[in-house]
Amino acid sequence: MTLTLDPNLSDPDGVYCDLLAAHEGLSEAESHAFNARLILILGNHIGDREVLKQALDAAARPDR
Repeated sequence: MTLTLDPNLSDPDGVYCDLLAAHEGLSEAESHAFNARLILILGNHIGDREVLKQALDAAARPDR
């Protein structure tokens, strides 16, 4: 499996709004903890360490 970096969401603006709404009312520490839990949940869903490594590498490159 390879990491998909091309747009793949049917409603990216809606997903972004959902993400912002999920953070509403959280402190900075709670927001960071929420993001960490979300990343681990999505990583578990992907289930492929190599794909997750590709995602980490892509996230480390802000030009992507």
